[in-house]
Amino acid sequence: MKKPPIYGLLAEFDSPTAIVLAARRAHEAGYRRMDAYTPFPIEELTEAIGFHHTRLPAIVLCGGILGGLGGYALQYWASVIEYPVIVGGKPFHSWPSFIPVTFETTVLIAALSAVLGMLALNGLPMPYHPVFNVPEFALASNNRFFLCLEAEDEQFDPAVSRRFLEGLGPSGVWEVPH
Repeated sequence: MKKPPIYGLLAEFDSPTAIVLAARRAHEAGYRRMDAYTPFPIEELTEAIGFHHTRLPAIVLCGGILGGLGGYALQYWASVIEYPVIVGGKPFHSWPSFIPVTFETTVLIAALSAVLGMLALNGLPMPYHPVFNVPEFALASNNRFFLCLEAEDEQFDPAVSRRFLEGLGPSGVWEVPH
């Protein structure tokens, strides 16, 4: 796929209400590749942008299942196959004694899957992002709210998208170079 000449268009808004309304209208207009940048979390914004489901719960579940199976298999291999030692007259495959380690490996691998899955799904670490090329974006951590329509969106057309963003009443609209 050919890379678009710009990363996208960035619009600045004055209030949380304005950016939520702008994101909602952009989503209704068919834009799917967009992101919002705010100085604090806004609960309604994720729904307005269209973030609904992530794959993170499935990743954590798979990690937990694999961790539990791996922990149990390791104990089985060690106690039954490789080092069979009779302890207190118990059989080699005494499954109740395997439960604590199985539980711990389940929790450990599920937690590691959550952290690594979150980093991978968020694209982190991200030392560079094109929106930092817009000087006004420095206010995103203070008191301004930004909505970026990405050029890779199927709906994106530089002129039409700019008119669309300007119709939402922003303080300014800028092209975001790569």
